[in-house]
Order: sequence, then structure tokens, then C-alpha cells
Amino acid sequence: MVSSESMSQYHNTSPMAKQHSARNKAYWCITDGFLFLGGALLALLMVFSFWSFFSPTPSTSSIDAIAADEPYTKTTYCERDPKGQGVNLRHDPLEFKTFYDDPELSYTIDSKVVQNWDDKRRQWLKHHPSFASGVKDRVVLVTGSQPTPCKNPIGDHLLLRFFKNKVDYCRIHGYDIFYTNALLDKRMNSYWAKLPAVKAAMVAHPEAEWIWWVDSDALFTDMEFKLPLERYKDHNLVVHGWPHLIYESKSWTSLNAGVFLIRNCQWSMDLIHTWANMGPISPDYQKWGSMQRSLFKDKLFPESDDQSALIYLLYTEKEKYYDKIFLVGEYYFEGYWVEIVPNYHNVSERYLEMERGAAELRRRHAEKVSERYGDEREKYLREAGNGRGSWRRPFITHFTGCQPCSGDHNQMYAGETCWSGMVKALNFADNQIMRKFGFVHPDLLTTSPLTPVPFDYPDEGPW
Repeated sequence: MVSSESMSQYHNTSPMAKQHSARNKAYWCITDGFLFLGGALLALLMVFSFWSFFSPTPSTSSIDAIAADEPYTKTTYCERDPKGQGVNLRHDPLEFKTFYDDPELSYTIDSKVVQNWDDKRRQWLKHHPSFASGVKDRVVLVTGSQPTPCKNPIGDHLLLRFFKNKVDYCRIHGYDIFYTNALLDKRMNSYWAKLPAVKAAMVAHPEAEWIWWVDSDALFTDMEFKLPLERYKDHNLVVHGWPHLIYESKSWTSLNAGVFLIRNCQWSMDLIHTWANMGPISPDYQKWGSMQRSLFKDKLFPESDDQSALIYLLYTEKEKYYDKIFLVGEYYFEGYWVEIVPNYHNVSERYLEMERGAAELRRRHAEKVSERYGDEREKYLREAGNGRGSWRRPFITHFTGCQPCSGDHNQMYAGETCWSGMVKALNFADNQIMRKFGFVHPDLLTTSPLTPVPFDYPDEGPW
């Protein structure tokens, strides 16, 4: 390697006069060359500028268009989060005003409906571009329970385990979760309490495309299954239900509003406003109850409830709502526990049989990459079917009628049937989680202690 000092000595060596003259001539030739190239470059830049002026980049206004941008080229706004999460959790530029700076915008359910919500979200994402990537698949799960201790002696323990189940599912699939045990509007209690929480979550999470309400007495029992969001791309509300029960049978159980997925958009803001105003905040609350009961002959109680209200809107304003509501009937978006719980053992055996024949499914792996193994399992489940009679794990088991907190269960079944069914469901789901930590429940009625899993389980061995 030649040092700078030796290079300096080389240039300071006195050349002959003839050599010096030649070097000066070469220098001027090079200078002329640079001037020519510089002029050419300037001309090209002027041509490019005129072309850009007459052919501007098309402006875009949709959230999809923002998501398609390349935000990470703007380092001023979009340094990667130092924790490596791919989004910048510290970036919130004060120089740009958003809907959060509007004193007229309210989180409450009884305020006037939020206007131009799609534009407000779009502008927020524009100023927070690290969130734009992946926005269409971003989900926030919302759930909650009562603000006071449970009357049922084991109620609080059960609700804690139901919440743990939801946290486990969200951790595996990268979803945020919001839990509330306080009423956001004292008038909107019981089953109506979900709507104030959902609206507040929509405003608090403009980066999320979907808000997913899941009742406190519903739990995930297929921890690998992920919402098929692409299937719902043309819809704004996803709920478990059956059109013929709505429009032919006119039944108040034609859908279940205990689990629903709602798009974070203006259409949904309008729906929630209309829906909530059929509840206790409405001066016509009693009237709505009478109207629902006159339409749904199988409705047993006089009060307007959230489920009957949603079905009423679907029935009476079909043209307005039906095309944007996806009624899931082909799989257990939420499933009635009575028909599901007795099959847990058989389903578990079928999955173990599947894994004995597929070494890739038995392979130990980090919990963070669980989705990869869920995708791999799908090819072995093509013949399993869905819903009743299927040996596929039910996605969500819903303990409707059990009332784990109050204990005031439906008299159709004994309380012990509810509580033991919940323990089985919780342990059935927990086995899918704890397996990744090297343990399983020895049986579905034993919560603790757990049993270590041998290497290459459930192969027949030797281990």
C-alpha cells in the first residue's frame, strides 16, 4: 500500500520542462471534457424537468395506495423502530395536525357520528408511513368483562384463563389486544358494552384495518388457524350466521353477535352509530325491544339487545347492509360449545395420528414461527371438513348461556357441565401453546401440573 507521504514525495519531484508542458495540455483537455459533459447533463436535467412538469405522478387517496408506497426511503419520518418491530413507535410529528387535534372528534358512543373517517385514517397513515406497510392485514382484538368481582366463586379464575387464551392467540399471530373491565358508557351495560369499546378502539388504532370483538366467554380452540382476511376483502362486517334463518325463519339466533370482525372505515362508523342507537342510549329503547320481539317470534325477553338489533337492521334494510356483511357458516367462526366439547378427545387423537405420519409437523420449533407449521398442516386437513361432524379443531368455542361470572347459566344444562366444559376447552387450547414450550396437560380435566413432552413426540419412539 502506498502511503500518502510517499505519494506527496512523488508529486513534488521536479519534472523536465517538456513533461510539465504536456501535463498542462492534458489538464486543459480534461477540463474541456468535463465542461462538455456538464453541459450535456444540464440539458438532460432540463428535459427531465419539463417532462415531469407535463407528466406528473398520479395522486392517490386510498389507504391501499399509501400501503403500496416505499416509506422507508423517507428516513426523516421513518426510521425503523429500535426494537426491530418494523414500525416506528416513537414517530408522531407535531408539525402535522391529525384528527386527534380536532376537539370536536369524540371517542364516545353517544356523540355524533365521526365524519370522513376514511380520509382521517388515510392522512394519519401518510404522516406515519412505517405503519402503512401491512395495514390491510392489521388486526386489533377487543374483549372485556364486568367491572366488579364475579359472583360465581370460580368466575374470576375462569375469565382470567379465557383472557390468557386470547393473549396466547394474539401473540402467535402478531395481533394487538385491548381488554377493558370498565364500562365506557354506564348506560351501555351487559351485551351493549361492546359497542362503545369497539368504537373507541377504531379511533385509538387508525393503523389497524380490522377490529375484532370476542366475548369474554369465547375462546380460541384452534391456535394455528388464522383469519382468512382476503376472503373478506369486499365486506366490512364478518359475523357467524345464516341468511335463511334471517330472511325465512326470522330468528333472533340467526347470527351470533358475540364474535364479529369489523373493518375500521366510515361504513362501520355509521353502522355502529345506528346500531348503538337501538340500545339503552336511545330514548326509543323500549320501542326497539317491542319491534324486535314482534318480528322475531322466538325472542324470549322484551328488551332490545345487540344481537336482535343487528339482525333487525339486516332484515329491514337488506339493500343497505347485506352486501357488506359476510355471514360465516362454513366453519366455526364461533361455535356452540354443547356440540363441540364432547369431540375434543377424538379431534386430539386425529391430530396425533396426523403427526405420527408427518415428521415435519412433529418438529420442535420456536413459538414465533408457529404460523409456518399451521400452513404446513393445512394440506393434511383437506379431508377433515369444517363445522359439525368435522375432525378439524374448531376455531372458536363459545360458551353461550353459561355465564361464568354470574353463574346464572341457562337451565337447559347443569352448571357443572358448563364449568367442566370450560376447563376441557381451555386445556385443549393450552396444549397447543404449551407444546411449544415442551409440556402438555396429561388430560383435559387436569390444569396443573403439566407433563414434559419427549423428543419427536408423538412418534412411537424409541425416544
